[in-house]
Amino acid sequence: MSLGVLLGLAFEALRARRMRYGLSALAIAVGISSVVLMSSLGEGMLRFIQRQMSAFGTTLVGVHPGKISTGGVPGRLGGSARHLTIDDARALRRMPGVIVAIPTAYGTAPVEYGRRVRRVFVYGVTAQMPRAWLIRVASGQNLPDIDWDRGSPFVLLGPRLKRELFGDANPIGQVVRIRLTRFRVCGVVESKGQFLGFDIDDAAYIQVANAMRIFNRPELDEVDLLAATVEESEALADRAKQLMKERHGGDEDVTIVTQKDAMEVMSNILRVISGAVTAIAAISLLVGAIGIFTILWIVVGERTQEIGLVKSLGATRGQILAWYLCEAAITAALGGVIGLAGGGCGAWLLSRVVPGLESYTPPWVIIAALAMAMAVGLGAGVAPALRAARLDPVEALRAE
Repeated sequence: MSLGVLLGLAFEALRARRMRYGLSALAIAVGISSVVLMSSLGEGMLRFIQRQMSAFGTTLVGVHPGKISTGGVPGRLGGSARHLTIDDARALRRMPGVIVAIPTAYGTAPVEYGRRVRRVFVYGVTAQMPRAWLIRVASGQNLPDIDWDRGSPFVLLGPRLKRELFGDANPIGQVVRIRLTRFRVCGVVESKGQFLGFDIDDAAYIQVANAMRIFNRPELDEVDLLAATVEESEALADRAKQLMKERHGGDEDVTIVTQKDAMEVMSNILRVISGAVTAIAAISLLVGAIGIFTILWIVVGERTQEIGLVKSLGATRGQILAWYLCEAAITAALGGVIGLAGGGCGAWLLSRVVPGLESYTPPWVIIAALAMAMAVGLGAGVAPALRAARLDPVEALRAE
């Protein structure tokens, strides 16, 4: 039996029972489309987060008060017995390998100009912020480079905050109020868009000493250290951990996060979520496998005489086995192609409809989806195909 004859018999059987095989292919298609959809969305979100975090550099090392492993989280909610201070930031700045250090305090506050008021994030930073965070001053001047304990009456505005308060007018030199404290606008930073849901463009930047007074906070929220390379940032994180341990009486009460660590954590979280949802979606593949198995098992019983006739004409067991496995493979492949197209199109449509949602279907997902469909189809078709191959031709021809 040649390959052409084998395919001809398989397609003829599929055409004659197209409703049954079509339903099995549909079950496979639903499973494959679900797997492709979730994998595409998960991969798209992973790339989106990596791109967002890379926008602020890949060599930043963040020192946060509180230790996650002892019941705290970075920032003001942490469980640290001692807080980060300006003196801690100075000590960190003096470490080998530190290009710049940015002591940071932040919170939300109303920013007023005339009768316009907008509540935004206000970041207390230093003049080195644009270099460390890769935020360029688009117009005007940067914050003055002064001692960290001193305040200054100047503020940098994000482009959206500038637009909401001043419209098309030039804000440079104008006076705004942040919690009733007057600041003169010295510049406007370039647009950075959103970062993990936060609109970086809708923010104000002042000296860290001013922010600590405005928010009535004696401690820092974090200290960002800039290393020269990604490799050096790992060594810098270890030195910072040891230094803080020495300064805080031997207690490891800070959390130090590199950009690489943050990306890996986010990647792992997204992969776990995507894997769990994909596993649930893969249940549809099990349904499709059961459908192919059931239909082929029934078809073998219905076509007993046909099998006996083909065997009496010289078909071997291997050829009968290949015949029925071919039917299962074609059904699974059809469902896999339909599911692949449906999942890819669904992910693309969702990324266009839902703001901030991205999708990307990597080549390995396409290959894995088709391989999975074929494996499911062939696996489900083995038992019915073996049943057909083992039929005795004489007994098969006698069957009603």
